[in-house]
Amino acid sequence: MYVVLVYDVSVERVAKVLQVGRKYLTWVQNSVLEGELTPAQFARLKAELKKVAEASDAIRFYVLPSKNAFRVEVLGTSKNEPSQII
Repeated sequence: MYVVLVYDVSVERVAKVLQVGRKYLTWVQNSVLEGELTPAQFARLKAELKKVAEASDAIRFYVLPSKNAFRVEVLGTSKNEPSQII
């Protein structure tokens, strides 16, 4: 599955959320990560983020069947391109 992770968390937890997210996904823009995951990896990612996040934080996952079902158009500079191979 292809997962896009978007988060809006308190400044005190931004680094922690990014650190957890980068274990599984590629950072592509401030507060945005994406990449291919297995269902088990996705479950572990969510479990780790639940330990870091608080009720006031917002973490959103966009889950697609594959990268082929996902199209990105970028205006301006692309900070990082997902290149993970699973």
